[in-house]
Amino acid sequence: MKLSELRDNPGAVKSRKRVARGIGSGSGKTAGRGVKGQKSRSGVAIKGYEGGQMPIHMRLPKRGFSNKAFAKKLNIVSLSRLQEAVDAGRLSADGTITAAEMVQAGILRRAKDGVRVLSDGEMKTPLKLSVWGASKAAIDAVEKAGGSIEILAPAPAPAE
Repeated sequence: MKLSELRDNPGAVKSRKRVARGIGSGSGKTAGRGVKGQKSRSGVAIKGYEGGQMPIHMRLPKRGFSNKAFAKKLNIVSLSRLQEAVDAGRLSADGTITAAEMVQAGILRRAKDGVRVLSDGEMKTPLKLSVWGASKAAIDAVEKAGGSIEILAPAPAPAE
């Protein structure tokens, strides 16, 4: 076989449709856009317009609330990242580990408003962590390894 004999499978590449090239092409005159009107012109987007009727996205009620102005910007740290740092000798297992120690060890680039620990991975070394939050699975994994997690986040107000 030579390079000049290479061919694609028949029907693998379709030639593009050349619109507005005469009545004999099958898509001449209106070029597949129907007849007249705003939508047959180019550069028109009438997305939520329903002819003056209140659009459905405005008729439906608003849901939820996201208070981004006061939201906490948290760093997410997995148990596997902590274990890797301990194994590599960048993080000391004795003493309490805070966000500042994690930045020093290179686990985090910078300490934002706090650190949240998630249970992605396995914990072998007993660590004493002082963090803003942690998932239930992460707390269980750390306590199973013989460590402890101190949660710094304020407790939610009791419901009345």
